[in-house]
Amino acid sequence: MAVLVTGGAGYIGSHTCVELLQAGYDVIVMDNFSNSHPESLKRVTDITGRHVKIYVTDLLDKMGITQIFTENNIEAVIHLAGLKAVGESAVLPLDYYQNNVMGTITLCQVMKEHHVKKLVFSSSATVYGAIDEVPISEQATHGAVNPYGRTKQMVEEILQDLHESDPGWSIALLRYFNPIGAHASGEIGEDPTGIPNNLLPYISQVAVGKREYLNIYGSDYPTVDGTGVRDYIHVVDLAVGHIRALEKVKATSEVAAFNLGTGRGYSVLEVMKAFEKASAQSIPYKVIARRPGDVAVSYADASKAKAQLGWQATRGINEMCEDTWRWQQKNRHGYQKELATATES
Repeated sequence: MAVLVTGGAGYIGSHTCVELLQAGYDVIVMDNFSNSHPESLKRVTDITGRHVKIYVTDLLDKMGITQIFTENNIEAVIHLAGLKAVGESAVLPLDYYQNNVMGTITLCQVMKEHHVKKLVFSSSATVYGAIDEVPISEQATHGAVNPYGRTKQMVEEILQDLHESDPGWSIALLRYFNPIGAHASGEIGEDPTGIPNNLLPYISQVAVGKREYLNIYGSDYPTVDGTGVRDYIHVVDLAVGHIRALEKVKATSEVAAFNLGTGRGYSVLEVMKAFEKASAQSIPYKVIARRPGDVAVSYADASKAKAQLGWQATRGINEMCEDTWRWQQKNRHGYQKELATATES
């Protein structure tokens, strides 16, 4: 039996596919490649020596999803597909609600029709909103402050209702904090489209000369150096968390939320300095105004994942930065540009 990974060609998806394949699972990927590249899956095969079956299908295409379930014996689904840019979600809220919420409903409808009721859902710490108290536990009040976060919050509620209506469903809601890093091989990593929305790919693009300087949003927070503090987790640790969650949903029939984070925070300047050490590059930066809604400090209470999933993050900030730099050096312009360059030569 196989595991279906929606959005499996993306940043988190490709790393999760590696861990699944290395754990012995057969993997089927569904991706529309709107914010990813097929090259990532070719490299997944190169890393693992195992094949990934790929369907180019959209979450809103019920017939396309049905075809996947009809043609394959699927045991469980890891659902990673979705639009994910916080800023863009404020500009295009209808697109986010349609894709992230309606797409998940369509997926679950097809799963139900084919009696597949094991699901690991890619949620987000954005469901907590602007919480000042840390560490943040799974019991913290929900209060997403942007359309992206609200889509994750809505889907969590829908999945709770689904389980209430049919206790045969087993669902893990994985609330990510801030994934960074790359596979140690440097073959797969984060390849953002356009201007990066996240800190580390922006820093690495400055280090490699693609961007002139880093913008730091505020330096007057009540933190160790005045910059915002966040919980950064290595993407491979995050991917391993999906395997532990998959094992959990296969063995139980419940719905449960789990924070996936390291349980400690690093400031923007601390991350920048760690990256300077890893890359031996100086990172020029400018301090600009705070962004609305940003809190001073945010990091996870990840004790529930340790207790119930047997999972905890093992990689520190130095390894996160070293792996990011290795990926960036080997793939200066990401998958598509590097592939084109190789073809031209």
